[in-house]
Amino acid sequence: MDILRFITAGSVDDGKSTLIGRLLYDSKNILIDQLEALEKQSKNKNEDGIDLAILTDGLRAEREQGITIDVAYRYFSTPKRKFIIADAPGHIQYTRNMITGASNSQLIVILIDARQGVIEQTRRHSIIASLLKMKNIVVAINKMDLVDYSEEIFNDIKAQYQLVAQKLGLPNVNYFPISAFNGDNIVEKSDKTSWYNGPTLLDFLENVEINQDKEVQKPRFQVQYVIRPQTEEFHDYRGYAGEVISGVYKKGDDITVLPQNIQTKISKIETGGKEVESVFTNQPAVLHVEDDIDISRGDFLVKTDDLPKVENEIEAVVCWLDKKELNEGNKYFIQHKSKVLKAIIKEIEYKIDVNTLEKTPINESVKLNEVVKVRLKTASPLVFDNFEDSRNTGNAVLIDETSNSTVGAVMIL
Repeated sequence: MDILRFITAGSVDDGKSTLIGRLLYDSKNILIDQLEALEKQSKNKNEDGIDLAILTDGLRAEREQGITIDVAYRYFSTPKRKFIIADAPGHIQYTRNMITGASNSQLIVILIDARQGVIEQTRRHSIIASLLKMKNIVVAINKMDLVDYSEEIFNDIKAQYQLVAQKLGLPNVNYFPISAFNGDNIVEKSDKTSWYNGPTLLDFLENVEINQDKEVQKPRFQVQYVIRPQTEEFHDYRGYAGEVISGVYKKGDDITVLPQNIQTKISKIETGGKEVESVFTNQPAVLHVEDDIDISRGDFLVKTDDLPKVENEIEAVVCWLDKKELNEGNKYFIQHKSKVLKAIIKEIEYKIDVNTLEKTPINESVKLNEVVKVRLKTASPLVFDNFEDSRNTGNAVLIDETSNSTVGAVMIL
């Protein structure tokens, strides 16, 4: 089965944690002992006698305040698909957590309180979705039970959001009238919304198309580890282990080693301890090449006819994640999957207003949660694709040299 990674987003008290709890509860993914613990800890009980939000709100402070602070990940499966859910905070000061959770997600579920309609946080999370080039957007209009399941209110909010989606250029937006508290249109169709003819939320999540054709993706493989046993049994063995980031690799393919820009051929492919003829996206593999080349951790093996960019000066959008401010001239490590390089911020061009997407001039240092366009220079060439073309090879993180903290989420332009 394939895996769908998705994130829930919305303002405070829109019901994100309750929605995830409902998905887990109604799809029978909660164990009996978990149910017993839920019943004991529940304050805000529904008709089943439990508070479903507790399933994802793991921190004590979250349970006491009834809010989400950290990104919580939950896993469940149905006969059709496996799911990894990121429950992101709704508060403005946790925008960085939202971006962290969304960076690995293929789909975003934006919750809107049916009583409130589209608000500032809705627009902010939609803008983040557009910045991260999310391909699928689900708008779940929640708490329909508190507006008497009104079709008019649903259509009005849908029209409000369509204006936001149009302005941001969001593709594939789907709308659902739900009640996470009561379970309407989440796993089972609700008879209270007879005017709604679409699928339930779970039906949609089970069937939405998330994978591009694996044959047409740009072939990208980054070395994570060089296997060189140097034993009598494997005296001449030299394999390059990693995960196929995208595309297909076959025995005999012409490849280029980057950033060295040396051409060779694949002589052998192994996966799971066995020799195979080909490997494709997301498969772990060990590639062998015909020539003796100095290949190290972080180097890329790519098809010769479809090369990524190799540059040591790049433009990028950065979401700042640290309390220590960002300034021009600051030095960091940049980690691009397995590759770690030294980098310096050459220029901060402008700030992106996450409420309007407008570009504003930089008058002072960049503070926590702000999003900026920068130009940075690396100590040696970086191998990358544009973030818009490939999220996997177009993202990176900035790391503080002294504390080793991750301080910036980077989307390479």
